[in-house]
Amino acid sequence: MAIETGTLGFPRIGRKRELKKALEGYWKGELAESGLWEVFQRIESDNWQTQLSAGINHVAVGDMSLYDHVLDLSFRLGLVPERFGRLKGLELYFALARGAQGAHALDLTKWFDTNYHYLVPELGDPRPITADFSSYLDSLKRGQSQLGSRASAVVLGPVTYLALARTKDLGGWLSRLLPVYRDLLAQIKALGIAEVQLHEPILVTESATKLFPLIAETIQELAPVSPPIVLQTYFDDLGQIYRQALELPVAGIGLDFTRGDNLALLAAHGFPGDKILAAGVVDGRSVWRVRRQALEPVLAALQSQDNLRIQPSSSLQFVPYSLAPETALPQPLKGALAFADEKLAELKILASSFANGVDYAEIDSHWQPLREYRPAQSELRTRLANLSESDTNRTAPYAARKPQQIQLPIFPTTTIGSFPQTSEIRALRSRYLKGEIGLEAYQAGIDAQIAFCIGVQEGMGLDVLVHGESERTDMVEYFAQKLEGFAFTQSGWVQSYGNRCVRPGIIYGDITRPEPMTVREFKVAQSFTKKPVKGMLTGPVTILNWSFPRTDLSRAAQAYQIAWALRQEIGDLEAAGARVIQVDEPALREGLPLKASRWNQYLEFAVRSFRLATTGAKPETQVQTHMCYSEFGEIMEAIEALDADVILIENARSDDATLRQLAGQGYPREVGPGVYDIHSPVVPSTNEILAKLESFTAAFPPERIWITPDCGLKTRNWSEVIPALQHMVAAAGLLRAREQVNHD
Repeated sequence: MAIETGTLGFPRIGRKRELKKALEGYWKGELAESGLWEVFQRIESDNWQTQLSAGINHVAVGDMSLYDHVLDLSFRLGLVPERFGRLKGLELYFALARGAQGAHALDLTKWFDTNYHYLVPELGDPRPITADFSSYLDSLKRGQSQLGSRASAVVLGPVTYLALARTKDLGGWLSRLLPVYRDLLAQIKALGIAEVQLHEPILVTESATKLFPLIAETIQELAPVSPPIVLQTYFDDLGQIYRQALELPVAGIGLDFTRGDNLALLAAHGFPGDKILAAGVVDGRSVWRVRRQALEPVLAALQSQDNLRIQPSSSLQFVPYSLAPETALPQPLKGALAFADEKLAELKILASSFANGVDYAEIDSHWQPLREYRPAQSELRTRLANLSESDTNRTAPYAARKPQQIQLPIFPTTTIGSFPQTSEIRALRSRYLKGEIGLEAYQAGIDAQIAFCIGVQEGMGLDVLVHGESERTDMVEYFAQKLEGFAFTQSGWVQSYGNRCVRPGIIYGDITRPEPMTVREFKVAQSFTKKPVKGMLTGPVTILNWSFPRTDLSRAAQAYQIAWALRQEIGDLEAAGARVIQVDEPALREGLPLKASRWNQYLEFAVRSFRLATTGAKPETQVQTHMCYSEFGEIMEAIEALDADVILIENARSDDATLRQLAGQGYPREVGPGVYDIHSPVVPSTNEILAKLESFTAAFPPERIWITPDCGLKTRNWSEVIPALQHMVAAAGLLRAREQVNHD
């Protein structure tokens, strides 16, 4: 039988990160607005042509975004907080994303359990909706002109949008949004667009049962005026609402067969023959080719479906564009990989296999060379399989080790780790990678940057210093490049948010540490100051979650291997004189499964791997950790179980939410809530920071509060960083003086 193919979205940064460069040029005033839109539309058109040339039958249109697709919907609906005043157009759009003078940006948090960040809508009291979808409709028209009847309009569903927003009146807001959605879908229908993809991934979460009546209301309201609706879900299975979802008056339903267990639901309850089953059988979040073990039972179950479409499990925005530029990857590894372009080819092959039979020998042929290329580290596996309780417990409890650690003034000040990655640093790195300078000259340049960073911090009066991380391109990439078992691409960029792109490592083998990774730079930094300098490490769960993991070994096993390598690194840092070591875990929350029934399994290995990495530290070594841009309220017990001495948290955009949650949990150790938003170019005043600090003391006793920015400072300029930190230190001084007066 003939099986059609479809997509839910495509990478949107450009094959050479053209959108990132255009955004930064526009913000600097070097690119006009017309030039920015020209780059945007060129990427959009290239994406469509790629999918058209690959023979995809239903190509997603309307998925492209200048910064973030959730922000796009808020902006188009006119749902803008009052603090942004009379700003309009792109000035308003980017102020929502990055902040403006006197107006902090929207909160930034993780899109479900991915490493993509979206901007959280703020929906307070009911206010008029002033919708303007003209730019979106123009995009659909361009897509229709290029793709014809293959154009499939992507619309973020209202229930998902509202469920991810800040609002206490979801039902009330839905009643206000539905007329706007009706009008939008009617306009899409008037264009002659063949179908609408209504994306409602909220249906795979624990909230689905509670939210389903709102989904049903939405579909009942929209279906009569819309082109045929394909209700798209992804990232997990439909769980308890599966049978109810099948009864909705839609043309089709998209199911993810790479995560969760939609396969069991299909086997138990079937699927109606009068609806399209849009089957996500190619993993949109993995860089690996399909594997026989995962694919065979899914394809066997789908053989009997009458109205089948093959698609990725999600948008392909989570993977790089193409393997074509990757000339340095070893062929046994490259042969087992599939980026966005290659996944399009996989879709066509799998669709044709329903008529001609699946060639599993061909699938296996991509994997066999890799199996031979990566021998298992049997000694490491045995060691980690036999961990003892002492391997994951520090030798002294917090109360006993606290007096042995560094003694600092009340409200100690520090930063999260990185300082600006200047054009000079990037040029130095580029010259070294091109072979224009040798290792000695490169390290001398890095050491000069470290000296500058230490001097700046000394001059401002910070208490605990960092070396600035000028040698690091990315907090995960840097470590993964120094660990055996990781591979790296030349052009494998993916979007984290807006203009922020990362190049995740690919875990292909067992992970070991051949030599120290951070000790040299720590020694250099500590040699310039008598103040404590932090050893800076990225935690095992974050390295795992921000990489592309193996699909033939459990995530827990991979996390333990990374943790063991970090444990060795901590020992070497202590031997080099480090008294404070920060192990960042910003991705701890994002890896939490979307179904609560699977949380314990994940949190057990996540906490255990952090403890495996850190509990070898001496009692006198202060272990700090940093977390950001996730909702942590549901995992407070796990955060406490990490047994870190100090936790530094992103806080400026979240209205002290995590701080209040920690206080409500009775968190017993030290806390450093971020005092200003590092993703905004706005420099906070001393008084603004002081007001923030005063709010902290209502939640935690002064002796347990650290003062720090929200996150690392690598994306900022020195002209922003220096005054912001000066104001932060000044605010700390005022608070110390006030506390001393109160004490006296």
